[in-house]
Amino acid sequence: RGLLTSALLCCVSLLCLLTEHKVIIVGLDNVGKTTILYQFLMNEVVHTSPTIGSNVEEIVVKNTHFLMWDIGGQDSLRASWNTYYSNTEFIILVVDSTDRERLTISKEELYRMLAHEDLRKAAVLIFANKQDKKGCMSAAEISKSLTLSSIRDHPWHIQSCCALTGEGLCQGLEWMTSRVGVR
Repeated sequence: RGLLTSALLCCVSLLCLLTEHKVIIVGLDNVGKTTILYQFLMNEVVHTSPTIGSNVEEIVVKNTHFLMWDIGGQDSLRASWNTYYSNTEFIILVVDSTDRERLTISKEELYRMLAHEDLRKAAVLIFANKQDKKGCMSAAEISKSLTLSSIRDHPWHIQSCCALTGEGLCQGLEWMTSRVGVR
């Protein structure tokens, strides 16, 4: 009996190590979603073109496996984002910190996602990207514009970053890793 219990615990531990956590990376077009995905994967900048559909990659952080879906952000593609929501544990919303005009659209898309039944347990990481650009909004300004403080039923974190240099990306991944298994 003790041997069986020990074997079961070993299998459960192994399953925990092998479990993939689904992440969707969303945001408007040209905000840096694909650049961020490939910074995670290869730690380098790759030449990207607008994503039609999605890119998917597995990222491993401290034995935690994230299956990351980078979803195209053009206006015509946003209506299909919900086809990716099933079993999603984390939403990464990427915001262009220099694009004040479209921040209200990002806010609308965020709250539309958070109202969706399939995302009711999802944690939200907001990357305030393009922090290297002159005149960009700070993470605090973006947080205020998105009224993040009103989000009570989803854990959330906003992280300043620069997809081109990778600055801030590890901190975002660390926050996600700390959230695995919390809910």
